[in-house]
Amino acid sequence: MAVCEFCRATLLKDAESVKNLGTMSSVLEDYSPIQIGTSGTVGGRNFTVVGRIQLRYAEGMWNEWYVLYDDGSNAWLGDSSGLFTLTAERKVAGALPAFDAIRVASVYSIDQQRYLASEKRSCECIAGQGELPFRVGTGWRIRVADFRSGPLFLTLDYTDGETPVVYTGVAVTLADMRCQLLRDDEQIRASAGKYRGKVDTLDCPSCGSMITYLPGVATNLVCPACAAQLDAAGPKASVLAAGEKVERMRTTIKIGSKANINGSECTVIGAMIRSPGGGPSWTEYLVYSTRINFFWLIETGDGWYRADVMSDWPAWDPVDPEAARADKVGYKNIDDYVATVVAAAGAFNWRVAAGDRTRVLEFKYGKTSLAAEITGEEMTWSRSTPLAQDQVMAWFGNAANKAHAVQGASPPSPSALSGTMGKFFWWLLGLNLIPLLVNFGTTAMYLILALLAICIPAAFTNAAGKDDK
Repeated sequence: MAVCEFCRATLLKDAESVKNLGTMSSVLEDYSPIQIGTSGTVGGRNFTVVGRIQLRYAEGMWNEWYVLYDDGSNAWLGDSSGLFTLTAERKVAGALPAFDAIRVASVYSIDQQRYLASEKRSCECIAGQGELPFRVGTGWRIRVADFRSGPLFLTLDYTDGETPVVYTGVAVTLADMRCQLLRDDEQIRASAGKYRGKVDTLDCPSCGSMITYLPGVATNLVCPACAAQLDAAGPKASVLAAGEKVERMRTTIKIGSKANINGSECTVIGAMIRSPGGGPSWTEYLVYSTRINFFWLIETGDGWYRADVMSDWPAWDPVDPEAARADKVGYKNIDDYVATVVAAAGAFNWRVAAGDRTRVLEFKYGKTSLAAEITGEEMTWSRSTPLAQDQVMAWFGNAANKAHAVQGASPPSPSALSGTMGKFFWWLLGLNLIPLLVNFGTTAMYLILALLAICIPAAFTNAAGKDDK
């Protein structure tokens, strides 16, 4: 099958003829640096990208690039938010699980290899481009389940029935593949979020407010003015769920702020506040750059952290969940809780809404933390490292609201003297005054004057603090 680059005609070649199947929907140009014609090398084998399909599921979308090797074999290059996997069809021995029986974060033995189920999706093909090995079209639905084991990646494709087609491979990076003929930053900026011949601006269709977002890749939006959920995967944004009027989120870093981080121009495209339920909340900022993957800046009561999604998964067993091992280092489980989205605004590479709940398991070794986030459809791993607040403030400069910035542990307020420590102080003072009352003299007078010098300023400071509140 081939899709004409200019008129979008879809041609199907079989053993006898070439048929025109009509017009294929245009792909939505995203922020992927890959394009038809991109080439690279994996395992000493050269390949060229010749086609792609765009797939959509309830929470987001991704690309599958069809690649041909010089020896005539083929593979699929999965491209999801800057994370890449290279897989090829493979025959495996032994029984395979039924689609409905697969549970995310459960262990499965497939072809004598232990895997964790990482995703389970029912998806729809929304567009195609270039040369493809089979017939696809808008509305073509697929059912897939993905599995991980360290850097190994496996997909079970149940599209054609209950007996799945198996694809196996590894997680890769553009550097690993030594890719050439990638789109540069200017090409990406010029085309991202556009269909051929169409240029659109985005106003919230619910309230009319302008929304800053990265079209093409960040297609799931939350209006910061009215909290409506928006779908911006096409030329026109549609309202998915009307949000209640909410106060604007008060964040330390404004959505849309830019910073040069390690030589790459980065943009904060979304922010959400999460809470473990009854405990202190924290703020997560989604950061994007055309040169690096998405990552998160996390602002907590203990300070700032950077979190990166891991493509090489830690070794972890849900039967014995207290430890995880990554990079030959053992991490110990320190927490297991359900995180709830309290508020969200901006753009995200998946659909997010207030009230979303995710189970989180945290593991720690030294200053580095690992986090497994699990929902009914997906499991992800991320690695977090601490950041100095001064570094974050230096990155974003005037765009950072230093008045809201986390300061770490706050010093005791003047009103603390009226609490438990204050009661202890007055009790201790009373014990020392007993002998002075019996033998009142000059020493007692000096002591009383000293106490007044301490207590009167503290009382004024305490009163001022209450007025400020």
